Amino acid sequence: MNIVSEIAQLGAPVLRMQAEVVSDVHDNEILQLIVAMQNTLAATSGVGIAAPQIGQSKRIIIVASRPTPRYPLAPLMEPTVMINPGFYALSSEQEKDWEGCLSIPGIRALVPRSVEIMITYTDQNGILVQASLSRFVARIFQHEFDHLEGKTYLDRVENNGDIYAESEYFKLIASDV
Repeated sequence: MNIVSEIAQLGAPVLRMQAEVVSDVHDNEILQLIVAMQNTLAATSGVGIAAPQIGQSKRIIIVASRPTPRYPLAPLMEPTVMINPGFYALSSEQEKDWEGCLSIPGIRALVPRSVEIMITYTDQNGILVQASLSRFVARIFQHEFDHLEGKTYLDRVENNGDIYAESEYFKLIASDV
């Protein structure tokens, strides 16, 4: 059964809550939540999703970089479920780049993010994983992690002039190609 969940939209209280730590990765409700997240993400042109985006205040994200109409230059990676993730920057270098969000349709913004990060998370088998991420994939991770902290990418924008309607964003990137 491929259940696709409704995506919480900006203004939904769950998007502003600190998500709860997952204590048992093998709990049936957690396994069902992960399947719902996977199905919901697969039904979109997004490159990541966080449990709060489907109304569940749990510390679970999926990072799934792939070329899509929304992110045509994204590198390809297997969708990766990350439970109770954490990270730290490997350097002070930050880069501004475009972000959008399934919970904030029709808007894009330039957002500063750390270029290289070290992440930790528990996988679906209960194994603790540590890895380094850079550039676009690091950006996806930080964007999804923010959802677990009750933040959206708009909270990170430095200048309101960096916020665009998606129609204007597509015109801009078309002129860059």
